[in-house]
Amino acid sequence: MLKLSVDSIISKIESEIPFEAVSEDYSFTLKIKEYAPYICGAVHDGHQFRKSLWENCLHTEYDRWYEEDPCTKEMIQSHPIVIAGCDSRFEYDLNRAPDTAIYTDAWGKQLWKKPLAEEERSLSLEKHTNFYKVVHTLVHQIESKYGNAIVFDMHSYNWKRWDREVPTWNLGTANIDNNRYGELAESWSQRLGEMELPNGIKSTSKINDTFQGNGYFLKYITQNFENTLVLATEIAKVYCDEYEGILYPEVVRSVEEQLKESIPLQLKEFQERI
Repeated sequence: MLKLSVDSIISKIESEIPFEAVSEDYSFTLKIKEYAPYICGAVHDGHQFRKSLWENCLHTEYDRWYEEDPCTKEMIQSHPIVIAGCDSRFEYDLNRAPDTAIYTDAWGKQLWKKPLAEEERSLSLEKHTNFYKVVHTLVHQIESKYGNAIVFDMHSYNWKRWDREVPTWNLGTANIDNNRYGELAESWSQRLGEMELPNGIKSTSKINDTFQGNGYFLKYITQNFENTLVLATEIAKVYCDEYEGILYPEVVRSVEEQLKESIPLQLKEFQERI
């Protein structure tokens, strides 16, 4: 994997050069095996938390891991275009707009012992800005090449904190053009619900049940690109014990293997309908 500046990454995308790289500040990775008509993203996969923030943070490493989306990059890693965050959302949240990307509190608990210094805020927000510069160039290149594009926006959520039965998969569609893409969202939800997971885990899928798809990654792409559909796809953390911090690699691998089949099928349907 190369280490590249944001300008170099953008230049390679604009020239349609396949590559795999980490940004020079190690804040995100991007793999482009080929310039395919779809993109997979895992903006909350990251767990890095820079050392200058450690002493000022009231949340433990486990607290941060619990709210992150571990293994979401791994679930989509076999696809031709994958962009993923490396830093924890507790430093800056790529799925929030810049003015709210740095938390003051997180899930009801104050985050910082004392307010962040301006230089710390600026460093984090620069990473957020650079990520979206690359996202913009990437989506523009794919949409220009094919006329339209589809983005699989992978997340996970803590299902045990809910006091009711919740779906294995949730698809958030509140901010897409449902007149145009509603049937595609329905078919994607159906495909997810048909997965067969190990260890007796049942696979159910609903639309706008636990989350509605209000993330900035989806909103940014949808607002800037008329012909790109973003499918905000959340898996309940059935692939780990969210209280003990134990991952179940056989479940992660099963999801990855089945997404290898279902994502291309969804792309084919997208292209036929659009």
